[in-house]
Amino acid sequence: MFLVIDSRVKRFLSKNGLVILGFTFILSLIALLAVGLTQNKNTPENFKFGIVFDAGSSHTTMYIYKWSAEKVNDTGLVYEIESCKVKGPGISAFASNLQDIPMYLSKCMGRAKELIPKYKHHQTPVYLGATAGMRLLRMENEESAERILNSVTSFLSSYPFNFRGARIISGSEEGAYGWITINYLLGKLQKKQNSKDPSSRRNESLETYGALDLGGASTQITFVPKDTNIKPPIKFMQFRLYGNNYSVYTYSFLCYGKDQALLKKLAMDIMNAPSGILLDPCFHPGYERTVDVSYLFNNTCTREYNGQFPFHELKINGTGEFQQCQEDLLDLFHTTNCRYTSCTFNGIFMPPVQGEFGAFSAYYYTMNFLNLTSDKVSSEEMVIDKMKKFCARPWKEVNTTYAGVKQKYLSEYCFAGTYVLTLLQAYNFTDYWKHIHFMDKINDNTEAGWTLGYMLNLTNMIPAELPQPKPFSRPTYISLMVAFSLVLAVVFILGSIIFHKSSYFQKKAI
Repeated sequence: MFLVIDSRVKRFLSKNGLVILGFTFILSLIALLAVGLTQNKNTPENFKFGIVFDAGSSHTTMYIYKWSAEKVNDTGLVYEIESCKVKGPGISAFASNLQDIPMYLSKCMGRAKELIPKYKHHQTPVYLGATAGMRLLRMENEESAERILNSVTSFLSSYPFNFRGARIISGSEEGAYGWITINYLLGKLQKKQNSKDPSSRRNESLETYGALDLGGASTQITFVPKDTNIKPPIKFMQFRLYGNNYSVYTYSFLCYGKDQALLKKLAMDIMNAPSGILLDPCFHPGYERTVDVSYLFNNTCTREYNGQFPFHELKINGTGEFQQCQEDLLDLFHTTNCRYTSCTFNGIFMPPVQGEFGAFSAYYYTMNFLNLTSDKVSSEEMVIDKMKKFCARPWKEVNTTYAGVKQKYLSEYCFAGTYVLTLLQAYNFTDYWKHIHFMDKINDNTEAGWTLGYMLNLTNMIPAELPQPKPFSRPTYISLMVAFSLVLAVVFILGSIIFHKSSYFQKKAI
């Protein structure tokens, strides 16, 4: 009798013990899974945005950039997500109608508001960099240039973004930031040097590309010189990007952009047109253009050629002779006077060019139109032959063939193509067609130019944000996982023991 009662009690206790252990097992399992999932859940990507306006001499373009807030060696991984070309001329043209600047910039700023998440607006820096057009205006009328920048500042500050300023960047900055852009996009900056040779570490950036930028009012050349120990008369620009140091030569030639170079050429050639008619080899046969003489010389770049002329208009008649055009353009570059061991034109110090170069902006647009960026164009001789044939084509035929191209641009491609070749010659490039690569968009989506380099360099000054912290520290996380795992193991062992004992008592009772 007592044996039966005792077995019933033990079975009762066993069943309740199993229930308690079961609940404990389930709760521990839930806790273990909850801790693991919470600690290892995917955190939302933390991105930053930046806006840069390129206020050039002939137009303005807005670029929107995006990068992860977590940096690599103190430099953000920046890439372009949108570009917006502002309709109208460069901002230097608004000196007498400042009231039109808000309308001028508002469409692109509206696009930025749409594209960038609203909660990121106040964190997004906005910069406007004005280049050679505004540099020329500042030389002619500093007050007008300042009023334009103040008007731009007032308008851009009204948006919910973090406006960081509108300023005229120097030619050296423009060249150096263009160099950063193409080398970043080509993957030249992220590669760390592993060599243990100290001399190799000093020359760690020899494999970078040089940069050639051609705008409407200025042109820039930038590269890392082969001999980094030379003592130049000008300071090299210093950069630290992705853990590497770079010493870069850069120089900007104001008034040697494509548009200003044409005005300089015409102002120089007017001496050869006593009757007011200029036979110009840089335009197609049959092409005619009339230029107001006052307009020609109302410019800082052409003022040195000004004089008294018995006519008010210059009539240009094209003759389409490439060779003669190039000879005329060579007169723009003075290459005989050099006080240093190495010079480019106009007596400006420049180390010997070396390595591969990326040529963008008007370099690319010009040569691409002329179909001279193809791999099939393999030599300088082939380029010259194509240029001779293109310039010699009658204007009527060219105008018909390229009916969709604006006449002003179309009429100047013979001059522009010849000018590109002449400029490269003035830079002392030899056998250059093997070493110069004409670039527009690199990696199919990001435009070559100075703005990305500007944004990339500025990320060195934007504080990095730490990734979103985990709910538990690593020691706490490990301790919790071990503790709950031990609880599960103990519960499982106790449950097994109780279950087996319960089965034993049931058999004894029978």
